[in-house]
Amino acid sequence: MSFERFVSFRYLRAKRKQKFISLISVISVLGVAVGVMALIVVLSVYTGFTEGLRDQIIGINAHILVQQFGGEIDNPDQLKEEVVSVKGVVAATPFIYGQALITSGRSSTGIVLRGIDPASAGKVIKLESQMLSGSLKDLSEDNGLPAIILGKDLAAQLRVSAGWKIRLISPNGPLTPMGVLPKVRTCRITGIFETGMYEYDSSMGFVNLETARGLTGMDRGVHGLEVRVADVDKANITAAAIKKQLGNGYSVRDWMQINQNLFAALKLEKIGIFIALDLIILVAALNIISALVMVVMEKTRDIAILKSMGAATGSIMRIFFYQGAVIGLSGTLLGVGSGLTLCALLKRYKIIELPSNVYPMSTMPVKVVPMDVTVVAVSAILITLAATLYPSWKASRIRPAEALTYE
Repeated sequence: MSFERFVSFRYLRAKRKQKFISLISVISVLGVAVGVMALIVVLSVYTGFTEGLRDQIIGINAHILVQQFGGEIDNPDQLKEEVVSVKGVVAATPFIYGQALITSGRSSTGIVLRGIDPASAGKVIKLESQMLSGSLKDLSEDNGLPAIILGKDLAAQLRVSAGWKIRLISPNGPLTPMGVLPKVRTCRITGIFETGMYEYDSSMGFVNLETARGLTGMDRGVHGLEVRVADVDKANITAAAIKKQLGNGYSVRDWMQINQNLFAALKLEKIGIFIALDLIILVAALNIISALVMVVMEKTRDIAILKSMGAATGSIMRIFFYQGAVIGLSGTLLGVGSGLTLCALLKRYKIIELPSNVYPMSTMPVKVVPMDVTVVAVSAILITLAATLYPSWKASRIRPAEALTYE
């Protein structure tokens, strides 16, 4: 052990003449620990919430949307083969979007209609796992009436359930001298789904492609293709490959582009939270400065004697630098350990429940990202090490002659 470390550790273990200095040192360690723990827990919860929200959004939506500029896609099967041949693409399915008025005789409201292919849609979207009753295969069955699958909240608003009949009224009818003649279709509810997101559960319904064509006034073709990729975090790379494969006549958008405003806001909030909670560590660093300054004042005679015996200015600086570093490292390690422990408890026991009608998940989501923990720990260590510089410099500036004049 070097001379500087030996003296530094002796100062840490020695009993203080002023008990208040030891108390401030303990408070400094606890302050750093609390700051690090709070940062790790909050960032883990925020990451879990963001990924939970992402999974909910792309669960009922595709990873990539492919559409043709200027109109409908008349050859969806051929286009599907080209898209599936791109590396990273798992599956693709055609879709039709439309809007209509839905009425049950008890209530009426607007609905977003999604026409899908029951045979291939299950490979692209996770609707099958979100079904409370019925299945996607029911959309392909013809029992005299077209089938429709409704969101849970929409069905509750219409006061209907599986097996009931509803009526869809679309404005995409023929133009007559009296105006547009709306298209009307009576459908049977064959299933109810719940995504956990009120926006979808209260306004969306699924029908097969033929029913959607009849309501939207399309003779053939589809509005586009929904694509599922192998790695959702690299959807933008796969989208670029699809764009290159198809050429400039198509619009290819990944889920990050479609929801870029939402996720950009979430990312900015995460940075803001990190900066705000770093202030807790900064307050603890100020305590470290106070503690070391008072130690320097208490050890003025010892420092003067050490310098008289030949200790260099750099050695004196390192003595107090090591002392502050031990306080900062102890607080950081304690904070990391307690933060990871609390995250593990929150993740395992689901202590905090969330209202399902407000949030897309029922319990507090927690996901620990090693990079976040590393950034928190490194930032805490850097802040606490920076806090030791002034007291260390102040100690090195003590002049033996002045310090020992009245001793």
